[in-house]
Amino acid sequence: MTDSTLPVPQLSWPMRLRFASGDFACNLYWQSSSLFLFFYFTDVLHLAPHVAGMIYLIGSVWDGIADLLTGIWAERGRPSYARVVGYGAIPLGLAFPLIYFAPPFHGSTLVASLLVAQIAFRSLYALVNISYAAWNARISADSGDRAAIAGLRMLFGTIAAVVVSLSTERVSLAVSGTPTGTKGFLVAATLFAGVATPLLIHVARRSPRGTDLLPTAPPPPLLRGLGALAANRAFVTLCGAMMCVAVASTMLSRSVLYYFTYVVRDELAGTTALALMGLAGSVFVPLWMLARHQVGSRALWLGAAALAVTGSGVFAVTDTGTAWRADLFLVTVQAALAAFSFVFWAMLPDTVEYGELHTGVRVEALSFGVAALLQKVSIGSATAITGFAYSAIGYAPRVAQAPDVVTDIRWIMVAAPILGCSLSALAMAANPLRRDTHGGIVATLAERAAVSPST
Repeated sequence: MTDSTLPVPQLSWPMRLRFASGDFACNLYWQSSSLFLFFYFTDVLHLAPHVAGMIYLIGSVWDGIADLLTGIWAERGRPSYARVVGYGAIPLGLAFPLIYFAPPFHGSTLVASLLVAQIAFRSLYALVNISYAAWNARISADSGDRAAIAGLRMLFGTIAAVVVSLSTERVSLAVSGTPTGTKGFLVAATLFAGVATPLLIHVARRSPRGTDLLPTAPPPPLLRGLGALAANRAFVTLCGAMMCVAVASTMLSRSVLYYFTYVVRDELAGTTALALMGLAGSVFVPLWMLARHQVGSRALWLGAAALAVTGSGVFAVTDTGTAWRADLFLVTVQAALAAFSFVFWAMLPDTVEYGELHTGVRVEALSFGVAALLQKVSIGSATAITGFAYSAIGYAPRVAQAPDVVTDIRWIMVAAPILGCSLSALAMAANPLRRDTHGGIVATLAERAAVSPST
């Protein structure tokens, strides 16, 4: 066995756990803005659904642009990801509560202030989160390490989802006497930032840097890097599948609180359902980690798509407006969504080496930046679509809904995962990364580097 084919040293489990815990911090921010911000706009600030959707769309698109700009900057400047995460954690924690601050304005002035708060938060979140995500490609070149870290990150992320789901409206109830109080939402956001900030600093200081401290080849020009990504079939198909799932999961999650508030008529049961979805992720991620080891990432994605489509179809024909049926449906779909997220983050670093093998160009941070841009645009677009759909069906906040509106809320929640997950399966079927493909790619690149060392 030559040096070029020696196995890559793996990280210890404590190292993996320490690094992956950063996703708990990031997801306190992400899950809160994903699960509650749109609902906060409509049912707490009483904005029209289409206006709330457009605010969220603009913020999300800017988030994606900021992700891309961060990726370009990181690709060109090759900063220490640990330092970016550590130093960026404090301003990020200060900016997050601002998105739940209710200024004493009305009309366009209120909308403008909400947008300014979103842009400030999302710019800082992009800086920290993209640096943290891109760190995955350098912390280890071993596919097993990357898959283990992706699974652990998913576990921490789902735990954060449970915490956010169960505590947000209950904190609001304790602080302001109502689950939907402006002061209560602001206090909950401040508490989340108070937990996330020191945790990110700890991760930045104590996690292994991997090749973060080693010299690397000069980065490619921007257009060449973007061209390499466009020619990277593994990257393109993975992102296409992710975008379909992002639209499906966004429209589903945006509808949960409305479904329980106006169909089940139990608002706090909606937050319990969101927590159950988070718990489902925690339960199923270890199973998906084992399944990936047996069948590979691509096959796991296709199986998860079948699970989501089947579960959604069964609920569509059996729904009676009872909480337990909706909980079972949401847990089933969330199990599939956990598989999608795990596979995406496990495969995305591997597409870096796939692209390097087939294009001769290694694109790290730019890959994560472009992927995040596509994800955020998908999420923002899906939120805007949801907002316009709710306006079109005649939804009005905090009043009893007409029977046809209740029916339409059901269908918006069910149709999205059926269509989106089906399309994602078609995209993933075209992905070239099969089981055990990545190990051969890494070995080939090592042999190529041994024969033609970089100058």
